[in-house]
Amino acid sequence: MSDFRQRLRNDLEPILGALDPRERISVYHDMPYALFRYDPDEEFELRDEVGKLTTRLTQRGKRVTTISLAACLEDALQQVRPLDDWFEAERSAGATEAIETIGNVLSDLVPLVDLVAARMPPSADPLKDVVLIERTGSLFPVYRTFSLLEQLKGRVLAPTVLLYPGHLDGPAGLRFMGILDAEHNYRPKIF
Repeated sequence: MSDFRQRLRNDLEPILGALDPRERISVYHDMPYALFRYDPDEEFELRDEVGKLTTRLTQRGKRVTTISLAACLEDALQQVRPLDDWFEAERSAGATEAIETIGNVLSDLVPLVDLVAARMPPSADPLKDVVLIERTGSLFPVYRTFSLLEQLKGRVLAPTVLLYPGHLDGPAGLRFMGILDAEHNYRPKIF
């Protein structure tokens, strides 16, 4: 069994399946979320395992909500202009300018944090609901998830896990997609 499968099944799943997972998922009462780190090359295997995890948690009486950051990104871009226009803008202006522009859209024009918060379960019950935020790699390289997690503080009620493609750098540092410089300010627990 691969490392991420063992950590998912043996470390994270028992916590999410507990009667009250909040205390074990985070030491911060206003941040009931954690990160689950996996190697970016294992994206498709992870998606398969998350589907199985969702089934097992549902069978234990949990309501699982999955939030796709790829869908949030697409929603944000389409609120500004049609997707085809984005592709044309990248071709004409170049990748660097497109990355910067999309980063600004997700930070200011159509804040990613608002799109994620709107997809959280309404009237979430922290004893019953579990939220999995997936497709994080779709934000690479335009948006770092560190800022998303900080902005979600106080807006998340249900135990939530951000599925994070990257590499560990020391005990609490993460390198997004294994490429970007490590961010060492993550306060959520890293599984």
